[in-house]
Amino acid sequence: MELSIGYSSCPNDTFIFDALIHRKIDTKGIDFKLHMADVKELNELAFNSYLDITKLSFHAYAYVNEAYVLLNSGSALGNNCGPLLIAKKQFAPSVINSMKVAIPGKFTTANFLLSLAFPHMNQKAAMLFDEIEGSVLNGKSDLGLIIHENRFTYQEKGLVKIMDLGEFWEKKYKLPIPLGGIAIKRSLEAETKNLVNQLIAESIAFAFKNPSSSNEYVKQHAQEMDLNVMQQHIKLYVNHYSEDLGFKGKAAINTLFKVAQEKKIVPSLNNPIFL
Repeated sequence: MELSIGYSSCPNDTFIFDALIHRKIDTKGIDFKLHMADVKELNELAFNSYLDITKLSFHAYAYVNEAYVLLNSGSALGNNCGPLLIAKKQFAPSVINSMKVAIPGKFTTANFLLSLAFPHMNQKAAMLFDEIEGSVLNGKSDLGLIIHENRFTYQEKGLVKIMDLGEFWEKKYKLPIPLGGIAIKRSLEAETKNLVNQLIAESIAFAFKNPSSSNEYVKQHAQEMDLNVMQQHIKLYVNHYSEDLGFKGKAAINTLFKVAQEKKIVPSLNNPIFL
């Protein structure tokens, strides 16, 4: 059986899926056809049910709940790992709603958190996550909403933090920050869905047990990222919630969707969320 799978080139994803995609574990007769893309593109592909299995923002998942169900393994949740709102200089909170902000995609969880913190902000421009700092530095955007490895390097470029949206979420809801998950098509057989969930968990367990095994694959796609930054990135976004969401992880995701529906940021979810 061949299944299409999509995830990003970021170190957390390549670390998680290295053993799966390179058959360092027994994939039980499943061949995985990889589509690697930025989270913005992966979200858009999910809207068209393009891939059998895909990484996507939890925000985006609210729009594909009918076609996909979330797996318990492979997610990115955690503490002190949220998106950062940055700028070239500090601004008073009173003026932020009227400023131009670069975001990593309309349907990213980062933009959802920004909408919670600044509900009246209406000058947003979506772009690839690695273009955001440049947009702020060259003056095209007043603010930038950064994710992934950029949170480790923005200060080196002379940028300053306006707000940590992860801190905002954790202080308000006392739960880990739900950023991205792995979803699989509902139309697949239950046995297949459960097997894929198990295989991703095994791939993560292999990565934790053999942390250097994925180094070459991670470096290959890390865009000249410093080794220390790569390791920080993996440590921040791959944790016990990645292996299994558990009660607390599911509670965080359910809270995100509950708040989003109450504020009419996303539509109602009419199907079970989790596998």
